[in-house]
Amino acid sequence: MAEPTLRLRTSSLISGTLMGLYGALTLPLPFLAEHTAAPLPLWLLWGAIALGAIALWGALSQRVDLDSEGIAITYSRWVPAVLRRQWQVPWVEITAVQPRSTSQGGLVYYLVTTTGQAYLLPMRVAGFTKMLRFIEQQTGLPTAVIKPLAQPWMYGTLAVFTLLLGAIDLWVLLSMG
Repeated sequence: MAEPTLRLRTSSLISGTLMGLYGALTLPLPFLAEHTAAPLPLWLLWGAIALGAIALWGALSQRVDLDSEGIAITYSRWVPAVLRRQWQVPWVEITAVQPRSTSQGGLVYYLVTTTGQAYLLPMRVAGFTKMLRFIEQQTGLPTAVIKPLAQPWMYGTLAVFTLLLGAIDLWVLLSMG
């Protein structure tokens, strides 16, 4: 693949909200375990939380690279290969953009190739509309009906509730004193 003409990363609203939610859900656990004298070594709990945070950060490091030759999904080099879901497809091989329902009733889209292989269109990138315009320019396939699965207001709402959860966590931890 040639040098990227357009490189898009996961939206900071999405990655920040998900990292914050992970922290609000997991960071109080070692303090609660210590307070209740749980039979679990604290170093093990802190280690598991740290590994989970690194894995989540790695998953959120996804990049979408688009150039005159094709589209590629890549991750930072530090992300272990087992966690990467990378792929690359030349524009000439893409024959359709196909919608598919999710089990929750949402709609996701796949780029379908001449061999019938389907690649999930990334929907959590900052610059989603730019990406769709680029795909339409390169393939000639219509993308006007494609909307992201989750709208920004949904992650904004989740961010507000994450902050509320963090405040409650802090209040509980301080009151355990």
